[in-house]
Order: sequence, then structure tokens, then C-alpha cells
Amino acid sequence: MMSFSKARKEDVCQITGIEGTADEEPKEQCQKEKNKMKKPNTLKIKSLIKHRKNSKSEAALTSETLLEVDLDAIEGIAYSPGDPQVECQKQKNIGKISAKIKKWQRNSKSPETPTDNAVELDFNGNLEQNRLAEAQQQLLEAEECLFSSKEVTRGKDEEDKLQMDYEIFILRLRLVIQDSFIEDNQETLKSALISIVKEEAQDRRWAEVAADQRPIWRPTRCRQFHDTLLQIIVEQRMKNADEQNNLADNLSTSLKREVFRLGKQVQKDLLRVVRNLRECYPPDFDICRLYARLYHQAFSTRLQEFSRSNISSEECLYILSWIVEYYPKDVLKYKELEEHINSSSLGPLLPEEDLERLEKQYFSYKENEIRKWLSNAFEKEVKKWSDDIEPELMDGYYFSNFALDVLPLVDGAVKDVNTLLSSEDKAWSLLNQLDSFFLSYKTSLEKLIKRNPENIPKTLSANLDNIYQFRDYVQKPEHPFSEDTRTACLSTLADLKNICHKYFLSRIHTELKPLYQKLWTKVWFAGNSEVVEELVKELENYIENFKELKPVCREELLAELHVEVMVEYVRRMMKRKLKLKDKEQQEAAAEFICHDSSKICSVFAKVVELSSENPYIGDTQCTCKAGLGHCNHLLGLLYTLPHYWFWGREI
Repeated sequence: MMSFSKARKEDVCQITGIEGTADEEPKEQCQKEKNKMKKPNTLKIKSLIKHRKNSKSEAALTSETLLEVDLDAIEGIAYSPGDPQVECQKQKNIGKISAKIKKWQRNSKSPETPTDNAVELDFNGNLEQNRLAEAQQQLLEAEECLFSSKEVTRGKDEEDKLQMDYEIFILRLRLVIQDSFIEDNQETLKSALISIVKEEAQDRRWAEVAADQRPIWRPTRCRQFHDTLLQIIVEQRMKNADEQNNLADNLSTSLKREVFRLGKQVQKDLLRVVRNLRECYPPDFDICRLYARLYHQAFSTRLQEFSRSNISSEECLYILSWIVEYYPKDVLKYKELEEHINSSSLGPLLPEEDLERLEKQYFSYKENEIRKWLSNAFEKEVKKWSDDIEPELMDGYYFSNFALDVLPLVDGAVKDVNTLLSSEDKAWSLLNQLDSFFLSYKTSLEKLIKRNPENIPKTLSANLDNIYQFRDYVQKPEHPFSEDTRTACLSTLADLKNICHKYFLSRIHTELKPLYQKLWTKVWFAGNSEVVEELVKELENYIENFKELKPVCREELLAELHVEVMVEYVRRMMKRKLKLKDKEQQEAAAEFICHDSSKICSVFAKVVELSSENPYIGDTQCTCKAGLGHCNHLLGLLYTLPHYWFWGREI
């Protein structure tokens, strides 16, 4: 038995309202109180605490059945069979407890603090007023008075009466915790939590005493009981979540609607915990962390059920979005929750095998989706070519939606995979499909040029813009191509561009051939300005035909034309056998080269947006871009040659 001092016994008896005189011994006073607590009949009450410990099905209880279970336990009182008086007393006791519970349910207001002139409430009065801390304190004092000394003789009736009061108190405690999310219940909850803390302290004190010498209701394990009840409450609230949120009605499937409602229920309830319940709990309960763990477990359990069922690819994507995006960022990282919840300690929402199964299904879906998009867009474009449909004009330029139809879809799929799967290898795998796509594009474009339909110049103008958009996408380092795939794609796109350029430029060079043949002949030497002026005039006419090309496409095409014209000029110069007999003729030929170069460059300088990085030739800026500087190399070399280079040469 636990030992208490005489002064402690006197305090206990005085607080519990035991009648007696000041000169009476505490033993005599306690005995008087026991005599007052005696009942005419012996009652053996089935312990609610023992019922809780032995019931394997409690974890499955719903909030609607919590009260029913407790009443059933109370009705399990054992009486002597066949005794009419005992049976009558049983029905009276059960009726009293049931009436008290109904009264508690009606009276959900906060605990009332009696005024100084008010009469001190007894145990039942404190319970009716939701003053659980005060009621529990009275139980502790009665327990200590009853079990404090070997000298005090305990009657079975007194012990049964105190056990019954404890069970009624535990039942009331259950009802208060069950109503935790009711805003008007907060003060009552605070009182209940104070009583739980005291019960835990009393359990620890009795733990030092032999089990056969403790009260039958010890330990009450109120903290464990509280945590278990919270788990039941959370599971019940999550079970009813699909009935409490109408914002999900626009989602396409019932599974997506349920996942949405579950996630929003977690957020809504955790916000209530942080805003309201957190202030009710002592710090050592770490209530925000406890609720976060319980809701995390409940949400995880439901998601595991969904992931292991036969779900569509669309539903698979939605679940992954909640796991990777919405839940960790919109729920756990919500500004009011983040500082109170350690999300890293919660663990993953799904076990690794379930998550891998979802990821595999989703990635396969994305691969097929991209393949289908590319195929559909390509077939649509080729059909336009076959039907010889003229491309649209937009802002004065020939335009095709081909690249715009393909690239956003591919890029969106790659970003989704990167976000949801966090796998660069899988993103590479998706973009690998562009390599074969560009090869098919090249083959079809070559067939188109061989067929040579009426609208082919306009069709190629529109496709040049597509090719440049594809090239810009592949070149950007932020797009997760593997190096091999990027190199292969850029090579194929360069071939596509060259196919279009060759079609346009070969026709120009064919028509300019008669003028090329006059270069570095006697006619050219005798009337240099006339031959080059005629060449320049023809070039201007051809350049005018490219005004319906996008500027970036026109600039590269004209830069290439510029190079090819100058290469042809030098090639003609090197092939001719024009004899320059004296120094004056040689100097004149050198001046003609500079003049011709200046005139030809001026044609392209008029129509091309010039870059400050472009090289100069003489006083005229060259239009060649970096990488296409053959013009500068060839003519610059000739311009720097000394006059004696021409001496005795046959040009």
C-alpha cells in the first residue's frame, strides 16, 4: 500500500467533505465517509477500462457507435441472479447513468466557474457542469482516502462505488474528446486534458505498488486512451470526407473526387488543430504532430487501397499529383501549418512498391501519349502537303501550326514526368522519340520536293519556320536531352533546313548562271560595272521573293545565298585565263574585286537585319553570320593580296 502522512490524510478528508470534529482521528473521519458511501446491496461493476483493453474491435468503432459501446459496457453489471431487489437496483443505476449521459450531450457548454457564494459541487455536479478537472480531483482524493492506509478498512461497496464513478468519468472523458472539433467545446476539452495529465501522474505513482494492492481501475492509461480515441475520430472524419466537400464535383471520376475530398479534409482539420486545439493542449502532448501523423496514416491507407485497384491512367496521374505536388506543398507546407508540422518525419504517403507501380503505369501512359501526339500531328501536316493546301499568312509570313501543335505537348509531358517521377533518364527517354520523328519528317519533305506540287515554295517557307522552332527547342540546355539525342536531332534538323535552302537557292543559281559566265571575262574587264549591276539587280529581285519568310529564316537563307554568290564569283575568277599584261591592268582587276564585293554585299545589307558582330569587307558590312563566314574569308584574302599577285597570271 501507499503510505501517506497524517497531515495528508486530514487534508484529503477535509477536501472531500468528510464530516467530523477537529479532535477526531483521520481514521475515524474516513470511516464515517465510507459509511456514507455504502449501498444496501453489493454491486459488481464490469470495468469499462478492462473492456477497452480486451476489446479487439475497438479500433474499428465509428464515432456514432462510441456512445453505444460505453452504454453496453455499463449495462454489463453483474448481480446475483434471481434477486428481485438487486434487479430493481440494477435498472435504477443504469437508468441514472443513461440520464446523465443524455444530459451531458445536451449540455455542451464550457465549464462554469462557481461564484464565491455558490455551493461547492459534488462529483456528479461537476460532470454535469463540464468541470472534468474538478470531478477528477474529487475522484483522486476519494481514492487516496480509501487506499491511503492499511488502518482504514475498505468495504467492497465503497470500492465498487468509486470504480463506478471512475468509469462514468472515463465515459464522460470519451465524449469530450470525441467532440474535440466542436468550437464551443474548447474549454471543456482543456478541463478534460488537465484531468488526463493528473491521471497519468497517478498511474505512475501506483506503478510503484504491487499489482494486487492497487485499485482495480489502475492504471487508467488515460493518455493512451486519448491517443487511441483520436485515431478513431480521425479515421471516422476521413471516412465521411467524401460527403463534406462539394468542390470536387467537377472532377471527372469518383476516385479523383474522393482523393480530392480526402486531401482537403486533411488540410481543413489540421488547420483547426493549429488554430483551435493547439491552445487547449499542454506542450508535451505535441498535438499538432500527433494529429498530422494520424491524418497522414489515414490518407496513406486510402491511397494504398486506390493504388492497388484497377485505376485508369488519368486517375494514376491524379494520385501521383497529390503525392508529389498537392499534399506536400499545398497541405503540409501551407503557411499556417508548416511551422507546427514536421513533414519530413511523416514518411512517404505510399510504400515504395505501390509508388513504383503507379510511376510505371504513368510513364507508359506518357510514352504512348507522346507517340500518338507526334503521329497525329505529322499525319495532319503531310495530308496538307498531299492536298496541296496553301499555308496560312500571318503578319505577312507563311505560317504552319505543325511545331506549335507538337512542342507544347511534348514539353508539357516532359515537365510532368520530371516533376512527378524526378527521373532525368525517363525524360530523356521521352525526348528520344523526337529523333525518329525528325527522320520521318525529313523523308516526307524529300518526297514532297520530288513531287514538286504547285504550292511547294509557300509550303517550304512555312516549314522552314517549323524547322527553326524545333531547332531552338532542341538547342536550349534546360531541355533534358541526352547528348547523343541532342546531337542526332540537331543533325537531322540541319538536313531539313538544307533541303529547303537547296530548293530555293539552286533555282536562283540556275537562273544566274548566264551572269556568272560573264565574270572575269573580257566583257567583265571592259565593262565591269555593267555586269555586276545586272547581277545585283537580279539578286534584288530574288531577295524580294523571300519577303514572306519569317525574318530569322530569311536571314539565314540570304546569308547562305551571299556566301554561295561570292564563292561562285571566286570560282569563276580562278578558272578564267584572262591575261593581265601590265601593272595598270592588274591594279584595275584588284579594284574591280573590291568594287564587286562592295556592291554584292550592299544588296544583302539592305534587307537583312545586321549584327554588330558581323565582319566587314571594305567599307560595306557583310551579312554573313558566325559559322557562315566563308565570304569574309575568301574576299578578305583576295583584298589583302599584294598587287604583284596578279602579275603574269592568267585569270
